[in-house]
Amino acid sequence: MRIRRPAIFYGWWIVAASFAIALYVGGGVFYGFTAIFEPIANEMGWSYTHISLAASLRGLEMGLLAPLVGILTDRWGPRRLIFGGAILASLGLYMLSQTTSLGMFYGAFILIAIGMSACTMTVLMTAVANWFRRRVGIASGIAICGFGFGGLMVPALVKLIETYDWRPTIMLLAAGMLFIPVLLSGVFRHKPEQYGYLPDGETADRTLSADGIPAITSSEPDVADISVRQVLRSVTFWIVALAFTCHVFLVTAIITHVMPYLSSIGVSRSTSSIVATAIPLASIFGRLSFGWFGDRFNRKMTTAVGFSMMGLGLFCFGYTATAGTWLLVPFLVLFGIGYGGLNAMRPSLIQEYFGRRSFGTVFGLVIGINMAGSIGGPALAGWVFDTWGSYQGIWLAMSAIPVAALIAALMMSPVRSRQTQDGTN
Repeated sequence: MRIRRPAIFYGWWIVAASFAIALYVGGGVFYGFTAIFEPIANEMGWSYTHISLAASLRGLEMGLLAPLVGILTDRWGPRRLIFGGAILASLGLYMLSQTTSLGMFYGAFILIAIGMSACTMTVLMTAVANWFRRRVGIASGIAICGFGFGGLMVPALVKLIETYDWRPTIMLLAAGMLFIPVLLSGVFRHKPEQYGYLPDGETADRTLSADGIPAITSSEPDVADISVRQVLRSVTFWIVALAFTCHVFLVTAIITHVMPYLSSIGVSRSTSSIVATAIPLASIFGRLSFGWFGDRFNRKMTTAVGFSMMGLGLFCFGYTATAGTWLLVPFLVLFGIGYGGLNAMRPSLIQEYFGRRSFGTVFGLVIGINMAGSIGGPALAGWVFDTWGSYQGIWLAMSAIPVAALIAALMMSPVRSRQTQDGTN
């Protein structure tokens, strides 16, 4: 019996659902945190270091859980994790809206982080990577463009906070979490082979066996599929993990402190919110273009270009305080495109070097190591401002970090599997 081929490959529906979830969660929680930073500090009287620690705790919890989430995604598929994660994130947001103490504030962010870890990056990228191979770069790029478009929520959050205060705004976000990600979780499926498809929608002799289970044969085997133990023993894995730890370190520091920094040098809150919005919007071009180039050209060199752009952008950002706000334009172009492009390259590199078999586990391990950057970036920037009353020094110092990541990226090389050589698994 021949399986009827749909007009649109189902993997693209998974990409669309991933885009929508990334948009809401990324815009409401990740990018949106900079909008509530100052209102919370003004009302509660807490230092920037104390508030920045919440972003660090979010990164810590997400990082610690990422390897477990990756393993569970490989075993259970993404649907149940997204459903449960959205509910937990909603509870955390509600708790945040009711916070009256630092302990409650940190507890809310821990709960938010647990929920986000189960319904965002690791799960979404694993879902997409399971359905694509040759076009995994552009598919991943489109999916994570949702995070970029999420920046459009920042001005809306600023306006809501000005009109209704930050607590009702957070409660509204909590309600939306129960609506958008929970409903879209039903779109997700685990691996295409389980439904009679091949990655990328390839054509093959897809027939049903006597017991009704699809019997398909891939024309392009995962030659790079290796065991998790081999992955951890490879130099390439640690290069990828450490290079993207630098990436996360820089991104979380900038995203968390962009509005406080601009306010500290005399930029109005409305203007700084536009800049905060423009960063993820600029990243959209990077996510799409780097994904496209990565699928057609050398992914290692494409990654090196991304780190170069981030370093130059950070240099411009640091000198904005002395040279003028015109430097925000090259900052947005270079940093935004560079950081967005690297987000698209991370899942592409992992699949290219380690295959699809344990993608979720390997991706989760990388995200877990990246937590060091999520913790260190926002906390260090906040501590520098509290200590010296200026952000400029930390931004200029951070502009040197991408140089080290660039050098590391150029050292990456494919990992050879002993299993594929002898034909075993």
